[in-house]
Amino acid sequence: KAKGGAALRRDAGPVDERPSYEELDTNPINALFFRLFMEKLEERVGFSSALPGYDGLIEVVRTLNVGSKSSEEIRALSKLVLLSLFPPWLPPAFRVMFAKPFPELSYLMNAWVTSLCCEWLMGPTTLNEVELEEGGRKVPGVLVERCRYLEEVGCASACMNSCKFPTQEFFKQDMGLDVTLEPNYDDFSCQFVFGKEAPPLEEDEACATLCF
Repeated sequence: KAKGGAALRRDAGPVDERPSYEELDTNPINALFFRLFMEKLEERVGFSSALPGYDGLIEVVRTLNVGSKSSEEIRALSKLVLLSLFPPWLPPAFRVMFAKPFPELSYLMNAWVTSLCCEWLMGPTTLNEVELEEGGRKVPGVLVERCRYLEEVGCASACMNSCKFPTQEFFKQDMGLDVTLEPNYDDFSCQFVFGKEAPPLEEDEACATLCF
């Protein structure tokens, strides 16, 4: 349940041992992405962690999510972090040059980039196709096999307010693309569906989960 909801809780996630991410963390490109993201996140949150590596990232995220900010403020700040990772001209240029005239290509491109550039944050991913319920159209997707971010932060509210909803809003409002993130709170997988319009918050199934 989102921030501010009832204190009911549920068990969630895999019961086996967490996988090792050493190979991902020691990759020089991933390390570069991590440092850039961490710098922007700490700047926006106004808190710098003394913990090394991914533990430091999670401490900053928890600081953001357990503070006095509302869910709306957390989502807005998290989207600003995403925007700060790109040159200011890039999202509007992409909207005009790619998203509007070539939507299908744009979905495929962004699925590929998400899979390639975000494993340091989410863990191993797989490019796939997802068949939409309405019309049976197949669209590009990215399956996060076991979301490292979700497992480490250990909170459905943090998943929704500092990842799922800001990411969907960033793609829709700034990149001009529909995308829906579908986290599975039983096995901690997450399906990105490019080309599927995200439902309103009050209708999103993710919001019906209990805290954990």
